[in-house]
Amino acid sequence: MYEEIHISTEASEAKVLIISVAARLAGMHPQTLRQYDRLGLVQPGRAGGGGRRYSERDVALLREVQRLSQDDGVNLAGIKRIIGLEQLVGDLQHEVAELAQQLEAAYQRIAQLEAMSSPYAGRDLVRQETHSTALVVWRPRRSPDK
Repeated sequence: MYEEIHISTEASEAKVLIISVAARLAGMHPQTLRQYDRLGLVQPGRAGGGGRRYSERDVALLREVQRLSQDDGVNLAGIKRIIGLEQLVGDLQHEVAELAQQLEAAYQRIAQLEAMSSPYAGRDLVRQETHSTALVVWRPRRSPDK
C-alpha cells in the first residue's frame, strides 16, 4: 500500500529552467506550478526580474506531486506533509552518516592512543594518581592559660 518516494538526488540543483519549460517537462500547466509555489510544495528560485526559475530536481518533485495526486489520490496538504517528511528523513540520514563517521574516527583515535607505548598504554586514558601511605600526626595547639 505504501511505497517509497524517490526524487532523484542526481538531478541538478541549478535553478535555470523558466516556468514554461519546467511545466512542459513536468507535464503540467504553468498556472499549476504557480499554485504549487503558493502552497509551498515547490520552492523555485527567482530571476532578477522576479520570474520563477526551476531546477531539474524541482521538475522531478513536480512529477512526483502529480503522481501522488493523480495515481494515489493524495490531496495537496497530504503531499506537502509527505514531501516535508521525506526531506526530514533525508536530513536525518545525512546526520546519522556524519555521526557514524565521527564515531569511527573517535574509535580509531582511541585505538591509536592505546597502541602507543606510553604510560597510558593498555590502561585508562585518565591517569590515576597513587595515594601516599604516609602517616601524619596532628597535635592541637595548647592555649597559654593552661
